[in-house]
Amino acid sequence: MAQNARVAEVTERIAARSHDGRARYLDRIAAYATPTGRRQGLGCANQAHAFAACGPTEKARLKDGITPNLAIITAYNDMLSAHQPYETYPALIRRAALEAGGTAQVAGGVPAMCDGVTQGEAGMELSLFSRDVIALATAVALSHQTFDAAVYLGVCDKIVPGLVIGALSFGHLPAVFIPAGPMTSGLSNDAKSRTRQLYAEGKATRAELLESEMQSYHGPGTCTFYGTANTNQMLMEIMGLHLPGSSFVNPGSGLRDALTTEAARRALTITALGNTYTPVGRVLDEKAFVNGIIGLHATGGSTNLTIHLIAMAAAAGIRLAWNDFADLAEVTPLLTRVYPNGKADVNHFHAAGGMPFLIRELLDAGLLHEDVRTVWGEGLRHYVAEPGLDAQGGLEWRAPAAETGDAGILRPASNPFQATGGLRVLDGDIGRAVMKTSAVAPERHIIEAPARVFHSQEELQAAFKAKQLECDMVAVVRFQGPQANGMPELHKLMPPLGVLQDRGFKIALVTDGRLSGASGKVPAAIHVTPEAADGGPIALIRDGDRVRVDAVAGRIDVLVDPAEWAERVPVEADLSANQSGVGRELFAAFRANAGRADLGAAIFALA
Repeated sequence: MAQNARVAEVTERIAARSHDGRARYLDRIAAYATPTGRRQGLGCANQAHAFAACGPTEKARLKDGITPNLAIITAYNDMLSAHQPYETYPALIRRAALEAGGTAQVAGGVPAMCDGVTQGEAGMELSLFSRDVIALATAVALSHQTFDAAVYLGVCDKIVPGLVIGALSFGHLPAVFIPAGPMTSGLSNDAKSRTRQLYAEGKATRAELLESEMQSYHGPGTCTFYGTANTNQMLMEIMGLHLPGSSFVNPGSGLRDALTTEAARRALTITALGNTYTPVGRVLDEKAFVNGIIGLHATGGSTNLTIHLIAMAAAAGIRLAWNDFADLAEVTPLLTRVYPNGKADVNHFHAAGGMPFLIRELLDAGLLHEDVRTVWGEGLRHYVAEPGLDAQGGLEWRAPAAETGDAGILRPASNPFQATGGLRVLDGDIGRAVMKTSAVAPERHIIEAPARVFHSQEELQAAFKAKQLECDMVAVVRFQGPQANGMPELHKLMPPLGVLQDRGFKIALVTDGRLSGASGKVPAAIHVTPEAADGGPIALIRDGDRVRVDAVAGRIDVLVDPAEWAERVPVEADLSANQSGVGRELFAAFRANAGRADLGAAIFALA
């Protein structure tokens, strides 16, 4: 089918806006690309240091300098379920590299923190900034310049965006991202959410809550809801950095190991030493990022990616804007219902047809750019393929099923769940914000109510427990942006706000903080920019001001007399409690240099 006109128009304006920065970036990575690799240009002592600990076969190959050497950048730790499977990957990758005539080394590790562990705790204030730390750590690992390609082992919220930013700083190297897959299905996400609300109401004990959480998060792999971690995996596949169909294969399976082995082989195949050189800086172009945004909308993905995609693109010299997201949402149908946008989890999505089905539907509807480079070859049509094992245990790809396995989870583009994507950009006299609408009932897309203003989520929770919030309200939770306290996720606000909404009150949230891919049924205007700590208009709101959150018109306004509004002075907050403890004192420079949410909230000046 012909390319959708809106998709073509948005892509062209991104390319025009990015022309100079993209040209500088491509010139820079071209200057580092050599047909023989950079390792041979190092001094003898430098090279000897780089392979001193290797075995005889690896040493011989690295000494000769004519075979490719693969960097492994790993986010492995055994505390986090999503990254625990990576413990065995380096051995698989090294063995695959040796069998393919190359070598592989763990070049470095990057931190991997879990928002699920730090939700509502002080550590969450390091979460967003960990993305930039991961980018820096990736650059340090690759700075030895002894590698011809890299594979990246990372899954969750800030890890994949940080790895992508780091990889793009070495954009002359090919990059293959290797997923670990989701944990098998446990207690349903819907049942888990109900227990959380019962606990917030005092109707469930802490022991019952902990048992519910343990039944939900029960084994190796990513959480099974469609949050930021699984949105990341969707993006890496639809943007051409995963092997086809590999995103949602469970850990510990023969197919998972076969895909990991093949990913290592593929990375060695596409180096500058061969005939199919595929540098990551060329793969991630304007069309690839538009494909990512389309995938985000079609799946009702995480709002965090409205920040991360902008930062990732900037690392490639490409300037994305929230208007691009908004305009593409208007033409992208919602094709999936995965919790919190439905009752299914990502395993159910995968079984219903998963990524190969989704990509085929979007390609056939003219909504994706087919003419892109990927790590698997030229053209995204290669990704309309489902991996499996043949009778001998070898890896093979098959055509996906013609029909969805479950129309309640995954639908064709001709019969979507709704005609437009699951994200909305809001503008108004409070600033700019984004809203995830796919999980919000249509009758709640417009909320107008008096403001209740808080400067922390703890304040709101205390007011809820004191039964001071039994009314229609727009909860304004401010001084939660990157400059204030690192922009933590405020996901623990959802149970009390959900309880109030279920009691029949009109409830909405307005905040300069984040929620997550798990943000659910309460309408929430998040990432408000400029933030309160930067003097943004959200700092002008007072208790009792009537606020209107309108996802239909794309507006977020305070219904106050304009003359009075113009005379108001921004409120200031005491942020001293957020400046130290749990490592926060080490991140003062990050808070001082953080960019706006709509510019990627990064400490780097990239695009």
